Amino acid sequence: MMVHSRKAVIEVADARVSFGAVKALDGATLAIMPGECVGLVGHNGAGKSTIVSVINGGLTPHEGTLSGDGEPLARYGVNAARAMGVRCVFQELSLCPNLTVAENTRLMHRRIGGFGWRSRACAVIEESLDAVFPGHRIAGDRTVGELSIAERQMVEIAMAFSDAGVAPRLVILDEPTSSLDASLAEQMLAHVRRFVAAGGAVILISHILGEILSTADRIVVMKDGRIVADRPADAFSENSLVETMGSVVRQEGARGRSQDFSGAPPVLEWTGGGLPFRARRGEVVGLAGLAGHGQTAMLMRLHAANSSDWLPRRDPAVTFVAGDRRLNGVFELWSILRNFSIASLGDLSRLGLVRSDREGVRGADWRKRIEIRTPDMENRILSLSGGNQQKVLFARALATRAPVVLMDDPMRGVDVGTKQEVYEIVRQEAAGGRTFVWYSTEMEEVCLCDRVYVFREGAIVAELAGDAVSEDNILAASFERGAA
Repeated sequence: MMVHSRKAVIEVADARVSFGAVKALDGATLAIMPGECVGLVGHNGAGKSTIVSVINGGLTPHEGTLSGDGEPLARYGVNAARAMGVRCVFQELSLCPNLTVAENTRLMHRRIGGFGWRSRACAVIEESLDAVFPGHRIAGDRTVGELSIAERQMVEIAMAFSDAGVAPRLVILDEPTSSLDASLAEQMLAHVRRFVAAGGAVILISHILGEILSTADRIVVMKDGRIVADRPADAFSENSLVETMGSVVRQEGARGRSQDFSGAPPVLEWTGGGLPFRARRGEVVGLAGLAGHGQTAMLMRLHAANSSDWLPRRDPAVTFVAGDRRLNGVFELWSILRNFSIASLGDLSRLGLVRSDREGVRGADWRKRIEIRTPDMENRILSLSGGNQQKVLFARALATRAPVVLMDDPMRGVDVGTKQEVYEIVRQEAAGGRTFVWYSTEMEEVCLCDRVYVFREGAIVAELAGDAVSEDNILAASFERGAA
């Protein structure tokens, strides 16, 4: 049992960080007390990731001070943060895919060593997995590369809460449920509440505002590198929170249109287990169900079946927006502009040479249209926040001629204002005849679709359309055999 202290675990005072002309932090002050969950919200580029990097020792502020337990931290880095019990689960998962779960655990807990360390590392991570995700079925000797993205996220979360000699005191969770289905997300949030009740501290970053409002004791809102609000969670509603962030909540129906697509010709069909899959011209088709039950595999099969084996086509049949952007999406050494234009080189080149003027014009147009927060498209892609990287991938796909867009949970880590803008773009493109096949772990997004296929154990078990597309029906089909 942790002992509550009146002193802040970590306090950042008047921190300033600049990257060129961009002020990532502009005089931010934040204290994290034991026994509280602090919800940290703001649009992409608001400064959340930067202040987290300062707290976890990954970044030294250019101005300002840090203190821990009331004492100044003159020499503070990642190792010092870990020694103090500060843990971080990044939005970009950081496990080594060629190592086992236990071996990855050993990398975090350096005290685990000597003869038989693998069995001790297995015991540490499996005990934590049991506590956070009861019934997880993830063995410590499994290779991380064999795990689904949801299972990898579960391991990272459990690792942050594990104890191998240095107990966690402050756990920073950056979009921790972005790859988890509703049941796994609730298990994790319940553990956060238990951890805080025992005296631990948590910083919870999430664009799912319901998670913030239901879990956080205090909510801190950031905008343009500053903290613009710091109030108890019960002082906010979802609308007031979004307004404080600087967006306007759009009050509109779930799907926004009620068109009958039954007479439209199918542009994609698949029969590979359970109910047959088909998507028609101009339709937004959702893939739902518990994470890891075959949705991403279906998208990959559809893409492979409708793509050239080796030479990209000028008029591709399908385009793909990856959910795991670090693994399948971004080219990390390339610029933002190159990452955006790579799928449209046929339209931007002449005699085999890319026309840089055309590339620049198209990049500037999409930068403005989808509000990619960067002063220069020639900056490296990793200079962007995770949500802005995802916007680049989304723009890359929509800038192609492909009539079908396959989306593998594309809005992971994207703020609520940008989500609304993207939803509107999807509606406009669909109204023009483009077809979207959209897998999402967020129920709100699934309910935007015209028709939804629910997956369970690798097969389609239900097809919902129109008013039948509801959270209750999706959950029923996800858990109950034969439900529809």
